[in-house]
Amino acid sequence: MIVISDTTPIISLLKINHLDLLNKLFGEVQIPKGVFAELTENPRFQKESKIVQTCDFIKVVEEIDEGYVTLLRRSTGLDLGESQAIYLSDNGKADMLLMDEVRGREVATRMGIKIMGTIGILGIAYQDSIISKEEIKDAVEILRDAGRHISERLYEQLLKMIENKS
Repeated sequence: MIVISDTTPIISLLKINHLDLLNKLFGEVQIPKGVFAELTENPRFQKESKIVQTCDFIKVVEEIDEGYVTLLRRSTGLDLGESQAIYLSDNGKADMLLMDEVRGREVATRMGIKIMGTIGILGIAYQDSIISKEEIKDAVEILRDAGRHISERLYEQLLKMIENKS
């Protein structure tokens, strides 16, 4: 399975100390060089940067068609990491793109790319009995406290799913 990730799902999983879910659910996860830069160049997040740099299941893809990415950025208003992740997903024939930002998800969906966000990752991890209901609720609370927008609709769907499995 080829899985590409944008920045935000990785940051969110780092915040809740569950980056390991990517490895457990997908094995290798590819990120474009722009996403790697976003994850590692901010001096405020040195600890997280080290985790990403030494993570053996995150693979950085350097080969990017900059013309494609520039056109995508100009026509959609997406940032560099989102645009590169969509490029890799579209041209690398990825099975899944991990992305949380609404605008990026809309563009990817219109292009026929299958997407999943952090909430979806948590849901699958629960279905696979990797994390508990309490861990999910704690994780969502941590993410909300950190300023991550999680729509009530998505959160309610997640709660309904985990309540139905119990």
